[in-house]
Parts: sequence; C-alpha cells; structure tokens
Amino acid sequence: MKLVQTHAAPADAAERAAVPPVICYPVDSLPRPDMAPFHAARVGWQRVAEVLIPPREARVWAVPAGHFFRITSVEGPQVGDLNLWAQADLRERFYSGKTRALHGTHLSTGDRLWSSFPFLRPMATITDDTLDWYGFDAYGGAVHDVIGTRCDPYTHHLLSGGGQYHHCCHSNLTRALADWTGLPLREAEGHVHDVLNVFMCTGFTRDTGQYFMKASPVRPGDYLEFFAEIDLIGGLSACPGGDCSAEHSSDVARCFPLLVEVFRPVAPPVGWVPPAGNGYDRSHGRP
Repeated sequence: MKLVQTHAAPADAAERAAVPPVICYPVDSLPRPDMAPFHAARVGWQRVAEVLIPPREARVWAVPAGHFFRITSVEGPQVGDLNLWAQADLRERFYSGKTRALHGTHLSTGDRLWSSFPFLRPMATITDDTLDWYGFDAYGGAVHDVIGTRCDPYTHHLLSGGGQYHHCCHSNLTRALADWTGLPLREAEGHVHDVLNVFMCTGFTRDTGQYFMKASPVRPGDYLEFFAEIDLIGGLSACPGGDCSAEHSSDVARCFPLLVEVFRPVAPPVGWVPPAGNGYDRSHGRP
C-alpha cells in the first residue's frame, strides 16, 4: 500500500515532473545480434537431450556452448522460473538486474542474458520467441520478465502469517540444484538467484507502481528458445502458480509440466565466437 501524500506540491512541481528521462545504460555500443546465422544453424540440428519439468517442481540440465535449448509449453498455460549458471563456476550466474538495465523489463528475440560480476558476459541469447506478438498490453503487461524475483518460502511465511510452503520456485530450484551438484541443501540455496520469468505476464500498476501478474497468454506449442554462449547449467521451476492468473505458492492453481529440449547444430552459427570474460582489470582504483 502506498503512503498517502501529506506534502503540498511546490509551485514548480509541474516543471520538475516534466524533465525528460535519460536512458541509464545506452546500448548503442553493444552489437545487436544478427539472428540470421542463429536461425540458419537450426537446419539439420539434432535433439540431444530433453527434460520434462513436473508441475510444482524443478529440474536442472546441462547445455554445452554452441548448443540451443528450448522451453516449451506442452499441456496447458504454465510459467517457469529460469536460473542459469556457468558450468565452470557456479559463482558466475545469470544477473537479472543488469540484464534488465541493459535490455528492459521484458526480454524477447535478440536479447541476451548476462552473467554476474566480475564476469559480466553473455551467457545465452534468445533466438526465438513465439509470444513476441504480445508486446505490451493495455495494462502495461508483457511476457518473459526480469523484474520479479521468484516465489519463495520466506516471503510466503512473512505474508501468510507463518505458513510453511515447500514448492515455491526458490525451494524447487534449491532442491534441483542440490540433486544435480551433490551440494548440501543450504549450500545449494546460496547459488539460487533471481530469475527470468518465462511465459509470465507482468508489469507495474500505474497508480501505485506495484508489481502485478495476470494470466499468461502462453498455450501448448509456444516456446522460448536460447543459444548457449558458454557452457551452461540451466534450472527451471514449473511455478506453483500455474499461469499466474490468481496466485502463486499454491496447491490450488492448475499447473502443467514444461519441456526443455537441447539441440546440437551441425555447425555453430557463422561468425559466432564464445564470449570472453569482462575486460575490467578489477583494480577498483587502487594499485
């Protein structure tokens, strides 16, 4: 709930509010990926792995650099929470905040998922999105957001007055990563991070600025496709909110599985070079 305004607007309020915005991170210097080589590389590709994510659960899989992976709706409208880690070092993980700062609140074809400091390099590039037609609706909603975090048992406990719910996406991803790596549960939890909300339709209310969700437009057959820029570990939770039309962290919402498929192209996209780590010298202004 927003606080009620208690201070009168100053005489120059309209002038202050009329100051035009400035983009925080102009990305003109970042080359926009040419999608043609990525699409051409799909010809003759071979599916080498698939993982079915059960409702209200998560699974982890590996994607070698130069491979593609797709997340597909297969039975009914369902959103998923995606984490990415570098296979070589779990400390290098998807950085949703910097990705949002560079590409905006919602991602689609041509946008990249960037990794955390001190690495800050592309982990994956979105190469196809069957929901790109949706755009922004009349409420300001759009799909595939990097503004939400992930549903978690701590916030659920806080807002429910003490409830213990174990199938939030945070817990799902924690269990799945622990199973994949063999790490103790509490150590694995430290590597779970803010997500790309795949297929989720979200925005901010215009009157209070609150994060909202609405029924996802995803239908069976829709997919979001990625190209792995580095050797990746992916983790995906089929959110317990289903299509997130009413609530998340729920055993009541209708939930469906999600399918992950990994594809090996005959040859890498023409001109593709695996990204190096960030070139900053990490001196932070000291010798």
